[in-house]
Amino acid sequence: MLEDVRFIVSILDSLVIGAGQAGLSSSFHLSRLGISHVLLDSGDRPGGAWQHRWDALTMRDVHGVAELPDDVAPPRDDERANVAVPAYFDAYEQKHALPVIRPVKVDRVQDRDGLLVVRAGEREWTTRTLVNATGTWTHPFLPHVPGMETFVGEQLHTVDYPGPAHFLGKRVLVVGGGASAVQFLGALAPLTETLWVTRREPVWRTDDFSPEAGAAAVALVEQRVAAGLPPQSVVSVTGLMLRPQEREAERLGAYADRRPMFERIEADGVRWADGSFERVDVILWATGFRPATAHLAPLHLRSAAGGIQLDRNGRGTTAVADRRIQMVGYGPSASTIGANRAGRSAAKGVQRMLRLAETPVPAG
Repeated sequence: MLEDVRFIVSILDSLVIGAGQAGLSSSFHLSRLGISHVLLDSGDRPGGAWQHRWDALTMRDVHGVAELPDDVAPPRDDERANVAVPAYFDAYEQKHALPVIRPVKVDRVQDRDGLLVVRAGEREWTTRTLVNATGTWTHPFLPHVPGMETFVGEQLHTVDYPGPAHFLGKRVLVVGGGASAVQFLGALAPLTETLWVTRREPVWRTDDFSPEAGAAAVALVEQRVAAGLPPQSVVSVTGLMLRPQEREAERLGAYADRRPMFERIEADGVRWADGSFERVDVILWATGFRPATAHLAPLHLRSAAGGIQLDRNGRGTTAVADRRIQMVGYGPSASTIGANRAGRSAAKGVQRMLRLAETPVPAG
């Protein structure tokens, strides 16, 4: 009879998808509230997207990793980020006995008689509520440019970046106007020849990035989410700043010699609308990511504007289209600090929904 146990359906109070910063924070707060749940993670080991960062990226290079709830952040030193942060996440999972199951790649989430069914291949879990913490790393954005399939050199996205040494002796075209593009140029320009292309003129910050400036930037992202628009990254509204390790690339002119987006790609380079041409060996697409939410499509959460609208004028985590769903690491919470706050908000949202479900409906 033991083999029949796997057919017994147990209904969870909640389920978290994704064990990055937002997912771990959510699981911590759900546990603290006594809410039964599991945490499904697609990775073979702890670390979320951090385990896939390039070897040359150190903890001193990153913008900072906020401490997880009831813990302290890893030090800003020269240890590799793809080692330090996964180790930090691993220790946190163990310390708080978080109910992580891995590797589990969720295919779809659907409604079945008022409950949520989470499917991963032949496996499935049934839950009353769900916290989605899948982030963006698994959904890199690559714009389509005519002729890109004819290029005989290398085309790499941020997710494929192998570190600066790989590009020695190669002419590298960096595409993108965000922080990753700035960091890549900072690392590559002192080593090899680079060219920078962006769709829009970069916006540089010359003042200190104060807490007030950060709050204002987050508010702009919240406005988009509140209107049901696809979120933009917080970095896209904060402007760009050069760190000390990028000053040498600045001195070499890597940021001053910027060109607008090219019109097409040819076998050995790119061509602009005015007919000018640049030969390049590598195109490095630092073009960002989009929220990894395809598995939620059966729930029809997207608004007519194309995004998932959240409650509390975009400051909350509850999906307006289905209040059983909490979205963390989405929109304004797509940062390590924001992810922690969102985890607490999501757990409270789950608690409210469970209490609502328990409230008896008055008779007629």
